[in-house]
Amino acid sequence: MQLDEQVIIVTGAAGGMGGGITEAVLDQGGRVVLTDIDGAGCAAAVARLDPSGERTIAVTADLRDEATPAVIVAAALERFSRLDGLVNNAGVIEMDAAFDATTEAWSSHLAVNLTAPFAMAQAVGRHLRYNGGGRIVSVSSNCGKVGYANMAAYNASKAGVISLTRSLAAEWAPFGINVNAVCPGAVDTPMLKYCAEWMSPGIGIPPAEVLDGIDRIVAPGTTPNPFDSAYVNPALDAESLRR
Repeated sequence: MQLDEQVIIVTGAAGGMGGGITEAVLDQGGRVVLTDIDGAGCAAAVARLDPSGERTIAVTADLRDEATPAVIVAAALERFSRLDGLVNNAGVIEMDAAFDATTEAWSSHLAVNLTAPFAMAQAVGRHLRYNGGGRIVSVSSNCGKVGYANMAAYNASKAGVISLTRSLAAEWAPFGINVNAVCPGAVDTPMLKYCAEWMSPGIGIPPAEVLDGIDRIVAPGTTPNPFDSAYVNPALDAESLRR
């Protein structure tokens, strides 16, 4: 089942899971509005995945700015004259013991991982409400269901995404807007490597061995890559993103 020219906004699209999601949407015949605070990374992703630039547009944006969602939606409509869905993928993590964590780091997690997905969903949902409905998918995490140590703010923000998704799904279903969240485990991204490097000194194991241990627990033989994860997740497949 193809996406048939549907236009999907993907946040945090410069790399990691966002890059894999973007590639999967394009692979299924969709078009993508890539947005990320890393403008150079977004441009590089477009050059790699869509050299002609016919099926993508890159929007450099800081999701912590409350004006950003409206700017991204406007850019999507100006470029493609339609908008069919959103993948809230952008996220941050700062590992720390809860005793040592700062309120600044806590606020940063909530701003990017929870407030921004709500603001983006609201901006996109306002358009979808009057244009036949559509799909919104937020990337939460298994961390939102399991309280892992040394990442309290990240865990809390991802748990919030799950609850937010349930609320929006119930409220917006009458308008034909399907709202889902997905909760990936370990995926081979820079964020996972950062976590392994942070844990390494405390447990006396080299980062590569930490990653290898995660690999054996999560998916013996291979830690899923971002592209594969986009296809494994049913909420990100073509059928679910179709109206």
